[in-house]
Amino acid sequence: MDSEVQVNARIPADVEAPDRILWNLTARQVAILATAAAVGYLLWQALGGRLPLPVFAVVVIPLAGVTAVLAIGRRDGLPLDAWLWAAIRSRRGPQRQVPAADGIDAVPAWAPAAADLPGPRPQVLRLPAEAISDDGVITLTDGAATVLVAASTVNIGLRTTAEQAAMVAGYGRWLNSLTGPVQVVVSAQRVDLTGHAQRVADAAQSLPDPSLADAAMDYARFLHDIAQRRDPLWRTVTIACRATGSHAAAEAMRRAEHTATALAALGSQTRVLDGPTALAVLTAAVDPYAGGDASWPRATPHTPITGEPYPEEL
Repeated sequence: MDSEVQVNARIPADVEAPDRILWNLTARQVAILATAAAVGYLLWQALGGRLPLPVFAVVVIPLAGVTAVLAIGRRDGLPLDAWLWAAIRSRRGPQRQVPAADGIDAVPAWAPAAADLPGPRPQVLRLPAEAISDDGVITLTDGAATVLVAASTVNIGLRTTAEQAAMVAGYGRWLNSLTGPVQVVVSAQRVDLTGHAQRVADAAQSLPDPSLADAAMDYARFLHDIAQRRDPLWRTVTIACRATGSHAAAEAMRRAEHTATALAALGSQTRVLDGPTALAVLTAAVDPYAGGDASWPRATPHTPITGEPYPEEL
């Protein structure tokens, strides 16, 4: 009877899909085609009596084809006009951006003039995130807030059919309970085994049992050897819960806690990331093949860094 259980869940698809208003076309597609038809009509009124019809058709048909492909075509789930608009913005936008919260300083008098330097002039780097609080709320430039949730994967193939159906139904209930946008990011990042091996070696020195300390040192040497000979990767799953409005921070945190609780019921290890850990995740996401990883937190920008005090001179 276990094989008769259906492993599926009913989830609404394309809930944000635009409405079809005419000939199964959206308002955006109709606007693009109507604009192209109006331009073609104006060209016919201006040049139709001066050019032979075959010549006019040779000029207009390629333009009409490009317009139709631009209006109807899609790539990676996005319409081609969105790709074109993004390309135009990227081309016209600043090509060199530098982090400068207080603005770019003026060029000193002794330095060459900016117009004489090769390449485009640097502009201020504008990141989508403005601040990260200690509890993990990421404040965005548009007034919204985002909270990150780390989750582990679940091996559903080792479960029975009934268990698989229950897990899929639970995942479907979480998707149906969402009241705001979320983003699930599955990525592969390098594992910093060298740093982990050093931490194991440091902890081994404080073990009271010599045999246990030797085993820990052997494990540290094993990790260091793997880090030297191979390039290990690990798979990370990060869920970004976004909220807007006057209480965006509290709402984003509530949605993140709900997500962590719902996915933990499926057997996944989940955790709402605090500020330092969220900063580590974002740092690793900018350059996933850097020398470090997100397994240890970073200090947030407003947190002072302190160290061991200097010994007093005798």
